[in-house]
Amino acid sequence: MVLRSCEHVRLQRFQSPHQRMLVIGLTGGIASGKSTTSKLLSNAHRIPVIDADFLAMQAVSPGTRGLSRVVAAFGPSVLLPDGSLDRKKLGTVIFHNEERRRALNSIVHPAVKWAMVKAVVKCWVTGAKVCVLDVPLLIETGLWRWVGKVVLVYW
Repeated sequence: MVLRSCEHVRLQRFQSPHQRMLVIGLTGGIASGKSTTSKLLSNAHRIPVIDADFLAMQAVSPGTRGLSRVVAAFGPSVLLPDGSLDRKKLGTVIFHNEERRRALNSIVHPAVKWAMVKAVVKCWVTGAKVCVLDVPLLIETGLWRWVGKVVLVYW
């Protein structure tokens, strides 16, 4: 199977004639307990958890195409002296500017989505029956369409 764009992949039940895997979307607000729930699922139940926030950080780590594109769009002033992304500085650039925020999202979101697809395929290939996508903006980004079940963590 060749995947050209993750936008067209429905991951709800990734299956072959030999194996099915349920993909669960985990979401919730700030300080709702998503991280605690993810750790519980991963550690106590050995369920693979794919963390969108972690993938977003990886997408713009030094040496990646994502970071190069961010620098091209926002300039070298968003870099720290060690060449990594100055998240605080970038945050001030995009915080009150919807157009700049959309520009950043157009760089980071596709990279994160593609990384999520690859991670789900890896889970399936290794024989997992269930995997969890931990995505804070699961509903807002439309990624809920990719999953078979949505779990909302709230306090």
